[in-house]
Amino acid sequence: MTQTPKTAQLQIRLSIAQKTAIQRAAARAGMDMSAYVLSRVLSVPARQFQDAVRKSAGGDSRMALAELNALLSTLSAGELREATDAAPTGALTPYMSNTIAAMVELASARLGIAPPAWTHDIEPLAEPAFGSSLHSVRLHLLKSSPATFRRRNLFVDASLGDRI
Repeated sequence: MTQTPKTAQLQIRLSIAQKTAIQRAAARAGMDMSAYVLSRVLSVPARQFQDAVRKSAGGDSRMALAELNALLSTLSAGELREATDAAPTGALTPYMSNTIAAMVELASARLGIAPPAWTHDIEPLAEPAFGSSLHSVRLHLLKSSPATFRRRNLFVDASLGDRI
């Protein structure tokens, strides 16, 4: 799993007994104190979302998007809000940023909730991007792409929840 560099810190005041309890719990979990506290504070869906986003910036973006698809398809409305509250981190291409935003917007629409605010900050692609290089398929893609993808100039056949 790729780790984001840690560039900030948080200091909290606690008693010796509290610190000792956290140290013991972290040791039982096989973690250092920072990792243990973060695992207790940050939600699992949020970590899974950010992990999938980071992977999509790497070389095997199709597999990462498939992972993200699987995750977003299984979340409840509350879990989706929690998972996608923070904007994706990492260096994403405009194409990948738009694809992730479209997936999150579609998941939000399907659950009847407003998409996270960060999706509105991502500018749609200047040029259309098609999910197939076959020119004969483009008309089909223009018609069948979900609205959240079309608004971002993305034209795909399969979308959230679909398997190819």
